[in-house]
Amino acid sequence: MANVTNSRTKSLWVTLGVTLTLLAGCATKPDPADPAAVAAYEEANDPIEPLNRYFFELNRFADIVALRPVAEIYDGILPRFAKDSVRNVLDNLRSPVILANDMLQGEWDRAEVTATRFGINSTIGVLGLMDPASGRGYARHGEDFGQTLGTWGVEEGSYFYLPILGPAPPRDLAGFTVDLAFDPLTYIWWDKTEYSVARFMVSGVDLRARNLTTIDEIERTSIDYYAAVRSLYRQSRKAEIANGSIDEEELPDIDDLE
Repeated sequence: MANVTNSRTKSLWVTLGVTLTLLAGCATKPDPADPAAVAAYEEANDPIEPLNRYFFELNRFADIVALRPVAEIYDGILPRFAKDSVRNVLDNLRSPVILANDMLQGEWDRAEVTATRFGINSTIGVLGLMDPASGRGYARHGEDFGQTLGTWGVEEGSYFYLPILGPAPPRDLAGFTVDLAFDPLTYIWWDKTEYSVARFMVSGVDLRARNLTTIDEIERTSIDYYAAVRSLYRQSRKAEIANGSIDEEELPDIDDLE
């Protein structure tokens, strides 16, 4: 029964990915000679916005009734060192995925940092519970295949928002799928769906707990919460693909910030 369930789940994700990719091609780009039209297209590139907003509200409801309360309990009960240990373990488990994407991007210095962090934290750090690597100058960073595709020049595609996963434009959805193939735990836990689900849930609770105030502030100050999340997601992904570097030509004119 477990094998059948796993097969159906995988088939569902594959079908969903193909469907979203096909839908992404339905949006026609404007004439490149019209900068204003191109800018508007890139900003609003959201062809199924009503459905996206529906899924957004479903996730928001789930957050209100379940995720946020659990995250608040998690944040309030666990001491700081325990929460840091959870994050350290989760980050350490993701090291093979980060390393694979570092190398695919040709970021050899960052790949060395990732490999060194994994070695130090898996040994001296007691299987990742601690993060002595950061104290030795090997700072943590993240990479995923969606970012790798971005460095290769693959465009994000139309914006989609999915239940549970949240923002999932075609490039990042494809990246999520490929990262599962890069992760050794995918094969170790191939017939143990409960372990993968537990890891996903713990990651979600930990991330939510670390952003309780930030998310509240975004919602409080947003005229359109959905549009704000869409814009922030795109800005965040763009910064991640650039590894934090800033293109000064794309900075807003300070005279417009009133």
